[in-house]
Amino acid sequence: MEKQKMEVSLEGERVVLVPYMKEHVPKYHEWMQDPALLQATGSEPLSLDQEYQMQLSWNQDPFKRTFIVLDKHLVVGDFTHGDPHVEAMVGDVNIYMNDPDDPQMAEIEIMIAEQKCRGKGLGKESVLMMMAFAVKNLGIHIFRAKIGESNSASLNMFRKLGFEETSYSEIFQEVTLELQVTKAKQEELLPLVGNVVSHT
Repeated sequence: MEKQKMEVSLEGERVVLVPYMKEHVPKYHEWMQDPALLQATGSEPLSLDQEYQMQLSWNQDPFKRTFIVLDKHLVVGDFTHGDPHVEAMVGDVNIYMNDPDDPQMAEIEIMIAEQKCRGKGLGKESVLMMMAFAVKNLGIHIFRAKIGESNSASLNMFRKLGFEETSYSEIFQEVTLELQVTKAKQEELLPLVGNVVSHT
């Protein structure tokens, strides 16, 4: 399947998803100094230089899509596509298409790093928009989320979105949930990517 990357921003009611750019790295690096976020995302602490390398590799990886989540209410001035809007950064949303047996399966992750922006539905809207984008542009038909059992907020959100538990890892203390994209689900998701702007 063609995994040509196109640089796009997705605009929703509460959030704007923009490509992860080098301008975002210092703030992202700042977030990842928080031990709770490192644990929740299963990440290792990186130096700022390593974070820049990571940003570059993520952007070049055809099997990974990363968007920075902007809180629309924090965007200063008019929203212009192609502007990193660092002041409005609240987290990120990713998908990995890393199952060689099923190229139409994607693992999805969401992180709302700014505590003051949690519990406002930004994560939910970001996940739905990312799923809609992946269904429409990448032909994804099944989504998987791996979430630490102690992360009840994230588990509850994915369950509310229709994800169902498929397995549990004792070693990682992690729950795996999946969602099959039915025709009805597809019809529900696709209107969410009406407002897509490509960057040439």
